[in-house]
Amino acid sequence: MMKSYQITEWCHEIIKSQVQREGIYIDATMGNGYDTAFFCELAGEKGKVFAFDIQELAVERTGKHLEQRGLTSRAQLILDSHANMEQYMGGEKADCICFNFGYLPGGDHAMATNPDTSLIAIRAGLDILKEGGLMSLCIYSGGDTGFEERDAILEELRQLDSRRYLVIVNSYYNRGNHPPIPVFIFKK
Repeated sequence: MMKSYQITEWCHEIIKSQVQREGIYIDATMGNGYDTAFFCELAGEKGKVFAFDIQELAVERTGKHLEQRGLTSRAQLILDSHANMEQYMGGEKADCICFNFGYLPGGDHAMATNPDTSLIAIRAGLDILKEGGLMSLCIYSGGDTGFEERDAILEELRQLDSRRYLVIVNSYYNRGNHPPIPVFIFKK
């Protein structure tokens, strides 16, 4: 039974049910570090977590969050665009990759993800994702974040080869005001 209706917590439950523990995980948009910490718990002592953000504030907040939970040794925090994630992987494949598109909660709303780099990052992530792996996307489009990014991502996902990927797009069907869209991509 679901304990929460928050998109990130709901995605975490899906991820836990589908992804092996002690694997390699990528938090492509580290934000305040909640997904990074979640992946560090899944990684245990044997796994690895790579977390990306272009904002120093996100790296600082995530570092503090991980330190408070005793998880700093499990994650590599990278101040760079998620579009460049492949450069840091050393040829390793990821079990799961998580994205939250939009802006840093509590941060500068003018600094938000954008369709150009987000599409590059999704494509790179699909190459990095191992067979049987899962990519989770939380697409926020209301308020001052762009509908352009939402539409570009959804169109890109519609074009993915159905023989290689299963794409599940969910919706908060009875919520108004442009609720977030949780998406799961399973690599066959």
